[in-house]
Amino acid sequence: MIGRRVRANDGLRPAGGARAVVVGLSLVSVVCAGVGLTGCGGSGAAANAITLYNGQHEQTTDALVAAFEKQTGITVNVRNDDEDTLADQIVAEGARSPADVIYTENSPALEYLQGQGLLAPVDPSTLAKTPSPYNSPEGKWVGVSARVSVLIYNPSLIAESALPTSVLELADPRYMGKLAVAPGETDFQPIVTSVLRTYGQAAALRWLQGVKANAENHVYPDNETIADEVNRGTVAFGIVNQYYWYRLSGEIGVANVHSKITYLAPHDPGYVLDVSGAGVLESSAHQAAAQEFLTFLVSAQGQEIIARSESFEYPIASGVTTAQPETPFADLAPTAISIAELGDGAAAIALLKQSGLL
Repeated sequence: MIGRRVRANDGLRPAGGARAVVVGLSLVSVVCAGVGLTGCGGSGAAANAITLYNGQHEQTTDALVAAFEKQTGITVNVRNDDEDTLADQIVAEGARSPADVIYTENSPALEYLQGQGLLAPVDPSTLAKTPSPYNSPEGKWVGVSARVSVLIYNPSLIAESALPTSVLELADPRYMGKLAVAPGETDFQPIVTSVLRTYGQAAALRWLQGVKANAENHVYPDNETIADEVNRGTVAFGIVNQYYWYRLSGEIGVANVHSKITYLAPHDPGYVLDVSGAGVLESSAHQAAAQEFLTFLVSAQGQEIIARSESFEYPIASGVTTAQPETPFADLAPTAISIAELGDGAAAIALLKQSGLL
């Protein structure tokens, strides 16, 4: 599909661990196959349960699932993994997939599944709760929350005035050895796609080769590592989504934060808004319950959970705004690239491989 991240999710869990991790088959499917219970396959107890393939932050998903189960009485069996791993698994499983819903951090995985014809149309009333630019152009998945790319930097190593203001400057030789990147992150792929669409394939490839040279020994497996290494003073700056810095601050305490974040120039191609969303599998035997889960995600109650979550994502539906102390969503100035233009990430992955970053 669209490449692999080295990590699984972001490791965000409550102290007690994830609610339920389902490996391979859903709990319902395992029970049905093992003992042949009456009601498996769409009636009885199984009809009141859905299986969620979750590529989002486990902590936030756990809170959303708990509230949904309490409100509806529908059980949600959760399998957590990287969104690209889950999307690939759904394609491999085809019509036999036990998944009813997939929930991802970024839109390319959903666009990929949509392109494979594996997602069902979302109820129009659900889509209407999220502004249309953040939904599937074909109506096959709904936008739930968003994040934006930023520069995280250590002021003891580099002044804010010396930082790049354009994404293309990440390849400038003056940043040799000062830059950190995580090219295997699905969060980085939309930035590559944006550069590709703005400047063309040849320029994008040269840019990635320059980024690779500048990053030297600071090519990391994930954005958490970038945030940690910049904060420690191991490397001067890196590019991440904004919530990684806010989460770091919450985890280690303000007194231990030695880094800051800043934005690229307004509407720069590297200033990308990433949309997290969810879709119902066309093959789901529990369409009504699955659609109800999507409706809950974008309801005022679901969005308020996101607004107050320690994942620091921006709620984008039902008119809810973040309750966290971060730049207001309305004040952001990302590039105008659309969900459709971000596509499924395949071209970005191909370029990353060609450049040697993957």
